[in-house]
Amino acid sequence: MKSHETLTLIEEITRKDGTKYFEISNMVQNGRAELAVQRDLIKDVRILQLNIPRSTSVIEYENYINENFEMPEEQFDHFEEWTKTEEIEKIVKQILIENHIS
Repeated sequence: MKSHETLTLIEEITRKDGTKYFEISNMVQNGRAELAVQRDLIKDVRILQLNIPRSTSVIEYENYINENFEMPEEQFDHFEEWTKTEEIEKIVKQILIENHIS
């Protein structure tokens, strides 16, 4: 079953190796990331911006996420980083620019 999530925030995730990346997410996924930190699956997560505008870029990324990934259940044993195509990376970069993050 694929997800039907509305993405509403930008977060910064720190992997266990110390590298960081930005994710367009929502409060449920952020909660899963917080659990992943507690379970030592990732190093850190922090919300950079809440209530981002529903731009064309956000809707396009949201559609990609909902078509390709499922929101993890609370009892997960690994943290799945959402993989992005080159085209999707450009959309994420645009969202960051629109929200003055990058």
